[in-house]
Amino acid sequence: MSNLPNRIESLSPDTFIRGLWRENPVFVMLLGMCPVLAVTNTTINAIAMGLATTFVLVCSSILISLLRDWIPKQVRIASFIVIIATFVTIVDYGIQAISLELYAALGAFIQLIVANCVILGRAEAFASKQRLHTTLVDSLGMGAGFTLALLSLGTVREILGSGTLLGIPLFGDNFQPWVVMILPPGGFFVLGAWLLLFNWIRLRKEQQSIERSGVAANAN
Repeated sequence: MSNLPNRIESLSPDTFIRGLWRENPVFVMLLGMCPVLAVTNTTINAIAMGLATTFVLVCSSILISLLRDWIPKQVRIASFIVIIATFVTIVDYGIQAISLELYAALGAFIQLIVANCVILGRAEAFASKQRLHTTLVDSLGMGAGFTLALLSLGTVREILGSGTLLGIPLFGDNFQPWVVMILPPGGFFVLGAWLLLFNWIRLRKEQQSIERSGVAANAN
């Protein structure tokens, strides 16, 4: 999943920031692709799924970190799934209580949070090995990175596919929506564009860092 240390990690700003950028679940590790492509046809759906996933990720990571010395290694994956499923059930009923329309829009992808590789992978790679406060900050960063990715796709797809943002019309009556953007192929198009931009920025930063290192070495 990532090059995480097996030893206890100390808390630092990078603990949170890496989930947003260097180890972004979607744009770097390409995890959780089902909800990323399926529910990002509107900004509201993207935000709701991102927050729901973040809630499950944070709560399950906290509980797994607290119980890491009590869970037998032989049943750790099964235990993690039970813990994750418990919080998914809470989210499922919570969304139903808040908005049946939103619940219908997200559909089965709420329940499929149980199988989200971001959550299970982070539980195995990080929460089961690290202390509570470090796990909390890491899960918040990963959740924020996942939500940011969904929001990036949902915003573009809604603007181009419906001519609205958060349901508010942005263009005049003469605007012709790109219907393909709110259909499944649109999700692949927008994801590909964001991946291209994200990797271009990352490679440019790496190149600038190498150039600065070379200038510093020549100066010495």
